[in-house]
Amino acid sequence: YKTTCKQHDVVFVSQNPNYQKRNPMIPHQLTATTTTATNPVNMPEPINNVIHTTTTNIKVIPNDKLYVSEPEASWFGNDPNPQDDPTWTNENWLKSRFHFSFAEYYNPKNTKFGVLRVLNDDLVQPGRGFGEHPHHNMEIVTYIVNGQLQHEDSTGNSQSLGRGSIQFMSAGYGIEHSEVNPSVDKPLRFIQTWIAPNDYDLKPNYGGYDASSEDIVENKNTVRHLASSVQDDDHKTPVKLNQDVDCHASELELGQSVNLDLREDRQAYLLCIEGSLKVNGKQMNKYDAAEIVGNGQPLTIEASGVEETENGQVAHFLMFSMKRVE
Repeated sequence: YKTTCKQHDVVFVSQNPNYQKRNPMIPHQLTATTTTATNPVNMPEPINNVIHTTTTNIKVIPNDKLYVSEPEASWFGNDPNPQDDPTWTNENWLKSRFHFSFAEYYNPKNTKFGVLRVLNDDLVQPGRGFGEHPHHNMEIVTYIVNGQLQHEDSTGNSQSLGRGSIQFMSAGYGIEHSEVNPSVDKPLRFIQTWIAPNDYDLKPNYGGYDASSEDIVENKNTVRHLASSVQDDDHKTPVKLNQDVDCHASELELGQSVNLDLREDRQAYLLCIEGSLKVNGKQMNKYDAAEIVGNGQPLTIEASGVEETENGQVAHFLMFSMKRVE
């Protein structure tokens, strides 16, 4: 079975004869393979129009404005949802919050932010996941919030990553993989972001950074610089992307704050993952996002509320910054 997501011109080919006819939602992520793309992505033209302002503009997007998708289990080869399983935290196997147009959700006024094309906040229940599927000409970054994400691909890579870890894939001219929640009793939550590359038909590349060896206490109330451009020689980060994008994350204890520089030629998209935040005084709650246009002054991000997590009571954010455009 083959289906196409019209908004992104990406083909999902099912190898499972038991798959039912499905909604055109694409499964998230990709794998390292040198398979030639069967349907190349029609990417937008490069964005070169830089805008300027003297004030920091912060637009908060409340979580109730996000599109929520809960696709049928059969669309991705999963067993039917159980009637009563105490280990499940949601009735459906998948709950996705779409920040931009994706799959069955299309809003012509909300198709991107700078070079960000997709940002999905996904909750996957135990023993469920996505079968093998391809992606092309996208930089894809997956940040694990809680649980374990199991990745396998056609080149033999297999990796399981947990909280604070990051998986990245340069899809290039075509790669395939599968991903599942291997746990029998714990849900998986991850944030997946698709970024338009600065060049097309590159050699596919896969990698994963395992954060399990990091000191949890030492990392609190600090900023982790997780990703930067392959052309950025000034910063050593676990992930290098074929685009001028930086990715930062932080876990903050109540009342603690961090500062992040945002030059006047940069803009950022910030997601409040857990707890609640104040960003330059503006309140953000769990699942909220913010579009930020810089003026060269630092962003002050403070934990105004915390919640119990795998790493204790914290507030938690993820931020992507990039060249500023209209």
